[in-house]
Amino acid sequence: MTERPAFFETKIEYLKGVGPQRAALFNLDLGIFTYADLLQHYPFRYEDRTRFYDISQITDPECSGLAAVQLKGRLRHWEIVGEGHKKRLIGYFSDGSGTLELVWFQSISWLEKNLRADGEYVVYGKPVAFGGKFSITHPELEILSEASDRPENESGGHWQPVYNLTERLRKRHIDSKLIARLQRALLEVSLSYIRETLPDSLIQKYRLIGKKEALWHIHLPANEAALHQARRRLKFEELFYNQFRLIKQKLIRKTEYAGQVFTRTDFVGQFYKDHLPFELTNAQKRVIREIFEDMRTGKQMNRLLQGDVGSGKTIVAFIAILLAIDNAAQACLMAPTEILAEQHFQGLKPYAEALGLKITKLTGSTTKKERRRIHEGLLLGTVHLIVGTHALLEDIVQFKNLGLCVIDEQHRFGVAQRAKLWNKNQGVYPHILVMTATPIPRTLAMTLYGDLDVSIIDEMPAGRKPIKTVHRYDSHRLAVFGFLREEIRKGRQIYIVYPLIEESEKMDFKDLMDGYESVSRSFPEYQLSIVHGKMPARDKDWEMQRFIQQETQIMVATTVIEVGVNVPNASVMVVESAERFGLSQLHQLRGRVGRGAEQSFCILMTDVKLSKDTRIRLETLVRTNNGFEIADTDLKLRGPGDLSGTQQSGVVDLIIADLAKDGEILKVARECAQAILEDDPDLILPQHAPIRDHVETVRENENNWARIS
Repeated sequence: MTERPAFFETKIEYLKGVGPQRAALFNLDLGIFTYADLLQHYPFRYEDRTRFYDISQITDPECSGLAAVQLKGRLRHWEIVGEGHKKRLIGYFSDGSGTLELVWFQSISWLEKNLRADGEYVVYGKPVAFGGKFSITHPELEILSEASDRPENESGGHWQPVYNLTERLRKRHIDSKLIARLQRALLEVSLSYIRETLPDSLIQKYRLIGKKEALWHIHLPANEAALHQARRRLKFEELFYNQFRLIKQKLIRKTEYAGQVFTRTDFVGQFYKDHLPFELTNAQKRVIREIFEDMRTGKQMNRLLQGDVGSGKTIVAFIAILLAIDNAAQACLMAPTEILAEQHFQGLKPYAEALGLKITKLTGSTTKKERRRIHEGLLLGTVHLIVGTHALLEDIVQFKNLGLCVIDEQHRFGVAQRAKLWNKNQGVYPHILVMTATPIPRTLAMTLYGDLDVSIIDEMPAGRKPIKTVHRYDSHRLAVFGFLREEIRKGRQIYIVYPLIEESEKMDFKDLMDGYESVSRSFPEYQLSIVHGKMPARDKDWEMQRFIQQETQIMVATTVIEVGVNVPNASVMVVESAERFGLSQLHQLRGRVGRGAEQSFCILMTDVKLSKDTRIRLETLVRTNNGFEIADTDLKLRGPGDLSGTQQSGVVDLIIADLAKDGEILKVARECAQAILEDDPDLILPQHAPIRDHVETVRENENNWARIS
């Protein structure tokens, strides 16, 4: 059992055709160190080499616009023309049906030494017409051969894998063809070591090909059908083990980690009866029931609460907090910024005090004297609820009995930081409720949070009018400013947001200050606030309070106001240089308005020159307010790695599956993993031996259990 994994851990330099020098390049440029690494360096696309064209076919005007083509013929002669940077080698290639020019601007000296006059070659490249002549610039050129190890060279009829490479590898003559040859050599010696990792029941039920066959055809597909089956098998396996790991973690938590039992609901009932300011939506009621069920089981809750901006997550969290306090426990609510922590504190304080509960706030700005008082109150249990920032994570912050941790905008916090809160209670872990207003597509949620239970608030409170979103070019600025003036006259307030990108803070800061001066000149009769990340927290809070209290009519800001600021009287969000923002971030910014009963607007300002993806982003924002639809579009445009705000294992370690395209495979793979773990959690049944053997031999630190071990 140990022999097989040891084989795949063999250093790549020992593979025939590699050696120490090439191995060093593979290590450095591609992260390939072992046989396993090379086998799982999958092609990212394939070139269709299934047929040879005649030159007469590609030079026929009716056949113009062909993509890359494969030709077979003779290189009659060549010459060097031009001087300096225009110097080039032109070869004249013929196949009996016509003649074509092959052009090289680089490696001219090497080509002169190695080209064979009147030699037979296979040529591959994209033909381009210029000045009445057809040519291929920097074609792939290979001597025509009937060697037994390269039968496809003579007959065509194959799919050429294309691998990720670096410029340094290309300069050392390491190309996709060489890697394909190395893959063939490795597959031929490793087939006897590759074992099946999925049970027969799954292979038969979903008509999957075997692991050996899949690895062969992903690198050396016999035809398009074989390639499709190889991809399908490897994607299923990867997503199956991704979900198997996450579901296993969830089951371990649910069976091994005890949680406090919360059954009393006195404060909750009093709050519903006397203080709840509005009727809860059906979605909120459903989520509250899910949370209550978790907290009554005696098992530690780990639940993600997902809901669009303004859907009412905070009031749901407060009701969960009341359940903890009802049962002689304390609660904490952690937010990523002081502005958001202050908003939560001010929003929840009237409710807590009306119920006779002690609520306090702890941030980086809290004085030493106040901190001592807070620490004492937490230890004595006289503080029931604490709202704060990262300051809550400090070791000195201890509780008498912490029963519930609520983490807002959880993607702003790392796993280690959340674990610190988890360990604040001695004996029994506190229940965890993490919240996000960043809509996450279902496929991404399965991989990011597959070990959590997920609740979704998919209904907006009654009376909220959908935000009207429009896209305007910079040339429309006067008309936009006229509209803003009309809104201010109605008593409304305006946000104007400028981008802030870390790589160019100085430039963006200048954009902000230039924008502030421009807005000041355009609206001399109104008061302005300005907020940006370089300001001291005290100054930011002061400016925000002026805006909240309607002392200022326009807030000029960077994305520091993206998360959580709640000003019901603000009815217009203007996003400058909207092309520089991601789709999810634009949706978050838009959510800062639309919090009152009045009609709100979002105006996306851009330059007239926009990329195709940018236009799709803006058109999506204009068309819909549905955060989940927006998140799906964002996933398709950007891929999964960046959507969570930080890269997280379970997503970035996928090597062949694509969450934007493989949602159905993921869904089936998760259902299979769930069913197997429910039926046989310890994998003791004989039919599950392939899974058990595979999991046991995977490296402990390997997140992707589908990888060759």
